[in-house]
Amino acid sequence: MAAAMVWWPRFLLLLCLTCKTSTFYVPGVAPINFHQNDPVEIKAVKLTSSRTQLPYEYYSLPFCQPSKITYKAENLGEVLRGDRIVNTPFQVLMNSEKKCEVLCSQSSKPVTLTVEQSRLVAERITEDYYVHLIADNLPVATRLELYSNNRDGDDKKKEKDVQFEHGYRLGFTDVNKIYLHNHLSFILYYHREDMEEDQEHTYRVVRFEVIPQSIRLEDLKTDEKSSCILPEGTSSSPQEIDPTKENRLYFTYSVHWEESDIKWASRWDTYLTMSDVQIHWFSIINSVVVVFFLSGILSMIIIRTLRKDIANYNKEDDIEDTMEESGWKLVHGDVFRPPQYPMILSSLLGSGIQLFCMILIVIFVAMLGMLSPSSRGALMTTACFLFMFMGVFGGFSAGRLYRTLKGHRWKKGAFCTATLYPGVVFGICFVLNCFIWGKHSSGAVPFPTMVALLCMWFGISLPLVYLGYYFGFRKQPYDNPVRTNQIPRQIPEQRWYMNRFVGILMAGILPFGAMFIELFFIFSAIWENQFYYLFGFLFLVFIILVVSCSQISIVMVYFQLCAEDYRWWWRNFLVSGGSAFYVLVYAIFYFVNKLDIVEFIPSLLYFGYTALMVLSFWLLTGTIGFYAAYMFVRKIYAAVKID
Repeated sequence: MAAAMVWWPRFLLLLCLTCKTSTFYVPGVAPINFHQNDPVEIKAVKLTSSRTQLPYEYYSLPFCQPSKITYKAENLGEVLRGDRIVNTPFQVLMNSEKKCEVLCSQSSKPVTLTVEQSRLVAERITEDYYVHLIADNLPVATRLELYSNNRDGDDKKKEKDVQFEHGYRLGFTDVNKIYLHNHLSFILYYHREDMEEDQEHTYRVVRFEVIPQSIRLEDLKTDEKSSCILPEGTSSSPQEIDPTKENRLYFTYSVHWEESDIKWASRWDTYLTMSDVQIHWFSIINSVVVVFFLSGILSMIIIRTLRKDIANYNKEDDIEDTMEESGWKLVHGDVFRPPQYPMILSSLLGSGIQLFCMILIVIFVAMLGMLSPSSRGALMTTACFLFMFMGVFGGFSAGRLYRTLKGHRWKKGAFCTATLYPGVVFGICFVLNCFIWGKHSSGAVPFPTMVALLCMWFGISLPLVYLGYYFGFRKQPYDNPVRTNQIPRQIPEQRWYMNRFVGILMAGILPFGAMFIELFFIFSAIWENQFYYLFGFLFLVFIILVVSCSQISIVMVYFQLCAEDYRWWWRNFLVSGGSAFYVLVYAIFYFVNKLDIVEFIPSLLYFGYTALMVLSFWLLTGTIGFYAAYMFVRKIYAAVKID
């Protein structure tokens, strides 16, 4: 036992390191080779803010525009994320320096922002908006150099910690004044590919950084060739934006190239390690060890208790004493009695199976690296299509369970399975989308995309659910080991700790403890616009979540049957999803302590989408716990002798 306790954490550490270092990713496109002075196109993606949660198109603000604006054709995931990738007027050539260039005007005349434009820019700056650009499909990042005391505790010696921020800030505020970052210093890193002597050198872009600056109009010197001279040192003042009047300013940029040893295959490492991964690793390992030990203890208790119960129940020479005992055997004639609303229960469980299959495949494929962040929107697109196609498995499981519960209206049950959960999701998203439309945000799903989603729902998912439901309903129902009595048994008065809400609180602690660390990183990726790519850890946490939900639901249904309460169908489904309650509590805590959202519509969006997450998580964990408990109940009643 002691040797196992020493070996197990080492195995987990090795597994986590393998998940981090050995996974590969398929970028989605082949590497692009550039030669000297080849154009490197800078594109804009969107404007985002963690305070408003409303993305906007790049040209929703009065930035300089090229002669012809061309939008990239987005996939479904990019549209749902609010990405609107468009070309920009920045002229960048491979390995070619530019000290200072003026945008918007060939004669180097300043740009005049109207009062309305100035007010809009000032509003976006005060809302902490970030601008997101890409070069060769690499997102721009802002370098942050943080200084901290060294490990020896000497305050005079500071250690420099380099971190990167996704995108760059549109501007900043200082003493009730608003300033715009109107000069961008691009720093692009390239890797020189090894070529033969008689061939021209080729380069690959491996990092894209920016240093945003705010430079006042009067401090910039320009000429007729659209060139400019930046002020030296700290002699310049920032460019203020007064929202009550017109503002004249320059939009300028510079380009600097640096050679890097980073190879093209590793160029995303900078973006995928923007958070402290060390804390993440050890927290996950700690959660894994704790959950497995708790699960082992619960398993030992339940197995030893069950063996004792079954041995006592099967004693042939002590039948009369056995019949006088109280316990789970006494409800054998009612334990498989169909519950109320069997159609709704089977429909919810079918949607849970649909979600389970979709999540398992997505996480596994992403862990193998086939849904890398360089393939924008691939994760969400894959999840949407997989959920549609997994309808056949959801329909099959719902149909077979519905027949087991003595249901007869299979067509109505199939329609309920295909529309109940997706209908709630679509309804909430449509209401939220109306508010986003009112804000003219790029996060609003366009009407053609919404029609396409409806066509996918009714043209792919619904027929597949009907197909699976038909074959599941025709298949032999689950073989229950005992017969159901005609007259229901009276249920004795239950103790306070057998209350349903108390059971939800008790059952939700262990599964939530298995994944709350991962939940923090997922929330940061969703609500604070961070990258998330530790799918190896996520797959491990998902397996632990399945194990913990299964064992907790088995323990809870065992206690309920020992209390001679045979109404376990709905109760077990609700209690097994108890960790969703803690997810909701954590979401409220995250909203209050981590986010700076004060307006009504951003708050509505946060809690609306959080409600969908909690509902989906409840369906997922409730389904896992239900089927684990159902298998357990069938197993224990098949092991005892029933007269």
